[in-house]
Amino acid sequence: MINVASVLSEIRIQGLGVIADATLDPCDGFTVITGETGAGKTMVVAGLGLLLGGKADATRVRAGADKAVVEGRLRLPPREPTTREPTTPGLTAPELAEVIAQLDELGAELDSDGSLIVSRTVNTEGRTKAHAGGRSVPAGTLAAVGELLVTVHGQAQQLRLLRPGQQRAMLDSYGGTELLSLRHQHRQSFQRWRSLETELADWTSQAQQRTARAQELTHGLTQIDAVDPKPGEDVELREESGRLEHAETLRMATLRAHHALAGDPIGSSEDIPDAAALLGTVRGELHAVTQFDPTLEHYAQRADELSVLGADLAADLASYTESLAADPHRLAAVHDRRAALSQLTRSYGGAEADIDAVLRWAAQARDALAGLDTSSTALTELRQESAAEHARLSELSAALSHARTDASRRFGDEVTAELIGLAMPHASITAQVTRREATQAHPAVELDERRVAVSPDGVDEVELLLVAHTGAPPLPLQRGASGGELSRVMLAIEVVLAGVSSPGAMVFDEVDAGVGGKAAVEVGRRLARLARRHQVLVVTHLPQVAAFADSHVVVVKDADGSVTTSGLRVLEPHERLKELARMFAGLESSEAGIAHAAELLEMARETA
Repeated sequence: MINVASVLSEIRIQGLGVIADATLDPCDGFTVITGETGAGKTMVVAGLGLLLGGKADATRVRAGADKAVVEGRLRLPPREPTTREPTTPGLTAPELAEVIAQLDELGAELDSDGSLIVSRTVNTEGRTKAHAGGRSVPAGTLAAVGELLVTVHGQAQQLRLLRPGQQRAMLDSYGGTELLSLRHQHRQSFQRWRSLETELADWTSQAQQRTARAQELTHGLTQIDAVDPKPGEDVELREESGRLEHAETLRMATLRAHHALAGDPIGSSEDIPDAAALLGTVRGELHAVTQFDPTLEHYAQRADELSVLGADLAADLASYTESLAADPHRLAAVHDRRAALSQLTRSYGGAEADIDAVLRWAAQARDALAGLDTSSTALTELRQESAAEHARLSELSAALSHARTDASRRFGDEVTAELIGLAMPHASITAQVTRREATQAHPAVELDERRVAVSPDGVDEVELLLVAHTGAPPLPLQRGASGGELSRVMLAIEVVLAGVSSPGAMVFDEVDAGVGGKAAVEVGRRLARLARRHQVLVVTHLPQVAAFADSHVVVVKDADGSVTTSGLRVLEPHERLKELARMFAGLESSEAGIAHAAELLEMARETA
C-alpha cells in the first residue's frame, strides 16, 4: 500500500450551520475534534460530507448567509495504468485511475504538488455547484473521488453497515487480492452470459420476422431479376414508343420541312420557292456587290453559312424520314416491356418511380439479405456459446463462494478478537455466508446439485451475526447490537479491514456513542492504531479517545458563551490539558482535573 498521509488538508468551511468561517488542516495521523455540545462539531463532518459529493441540505446554510461553501485539498495517489485488473484493494485500485481520467476529460488540473483542489457550494434554495481542479464538475465526480479516498463514519454509515450488500463488500475487501480477482472475473462472466442470453432470446423471438423479411426480399429480387431491367431503359422505351405510335405524323412533318428547305425532288405543280433557292438568291445578290462595299463581304459569308446549315438539316431530315416506319410488332413489344418495367417501378421504385430506383432497391435488398442469417447453424452456435459461458460462470460462482466462506471464518475470528479488546469480552462476530434460492424471476446456476440464484457479485448473501454475551443467540447486527455495541463493532471491523483494504483517510463521528470507561480507552487506542497507516479524523466527546490523538482541534464558540458562531483552533499542549479536563465533567479549572488529564495523556503515549 502506498503512503497516503494527508489525503485531506486545508479544509475551509464558510456559512455552514453555526460556522461562519473556519479552517481545518488535519495532521497526517490522528486528529481529534472536540468542543462543547452545540458548538458545531458535527458541522465539520457535515462539511466534509458535502465536500466529498454527499447530499446537500439547504437547511444547513447559516442563518443570514446566502450560501455555504466548503473547500479543501485532496492528495491523490500516483497514477497507475488503467489496464490493470481491479484486484488490488485500497488506493491502488484502477477505479481511481478511471476517476482521474474523468477529471482530465472535464479539464480539471492537479496542483503543482499533485493534489486536487475541490469545492462545493449550496445556496439557500438547495442548488449546488461542485468544482475540482478549477473546473465545474458533477457532484457525482466528487463522490467518486471521495469514496475511494475517504471513509466517513457516522450514524448513516452505521446503518449502511447493517445492509447485507455492504457486509458482503466488506468481506470481499477482507478476502484480499485473490477474492477480489475472482469477483471481478465473475462480474465479467455474468455480463457476458446475460448478454448472450439476451441475444439468444432476441434471435428466437425475431426468427419469424427475419424469415418473413428474407422471403419478402427474395421475392422482390426474383421479380426484378426475371425482368432484368437496364439503367435508364424506361426512359428510352418511352421515347421509342412515342416515335412508333406517331410514325406517320412524324414522317409527314419532316417531309414537309425537307421540302421547304430543299424543294420537292419530284417536282410540283405549284411554283413554291424553297429555302435553298431563296438562300441561293441571297448569296448571289450579296457576292455580286461586295466589290463595291467590303462591308457586305461579311454578310455574304453568313449567307454561305446559312446555305450549308440548311443543306445539312435537309439531309438529316431526309435520313430521319427514311428511318421512320410503322412497325406494329415492335410497337407491341415496346408496350409489353414498358408494362413489365412499370410493374417494377410501382412495387420497388419508391418516390422516384423509375427503373434506376428499382435497381438501387435491388442492390440494397441483396446486402440486407446477406446480413439476414436464417439458418439454424448460427442459432446452434449461439446456444453453445451461451452454455459454455454459463458453465464458466458456475465454476466462478463456486470458487467465489468457497473463497468467501474461507474468508468469513478468519474475518469473524479477527473481529471477535478486536471486540474483546473493546470491552466486549464475551461477544463474538460471525460472518454467515448463505446461498440464495433460485426463483423464476432471477438468473440461476447449478451448484452442488442445487439450483441457486446468481447476480454479478455471485450466489452469496453475507450477514454479520453478533453474539452479544455468553448464552445469547447469534442475531443480525440490527437486532443484536445496541448503539454503543454497534459503534464498537464498526470500529473493530475498520481495524481489521485496515490491514488489507481501506481508503487513505477515515472520518469518525460519534464512533464512541454509548461507550465509556475502559471501552473508551480501547476505542482511542484502536483509532491510534488505525492512524499508523491512515489519516484519521475523529469527532468525540470522550477524553479517553481524545488523549490518543496526534493533533487536538477544538471548536471554539463565541466569547460571550453563545453558540451563534464557531471557529476551529489547534490546541497547544497546555491548552490541551485544560480541554481534556473540561471533558472530564467540566473540570478545566480544577487542579485535579488537570492532573487527571496529564495522567491520561501519559497513558495514551505509553500504550498507543
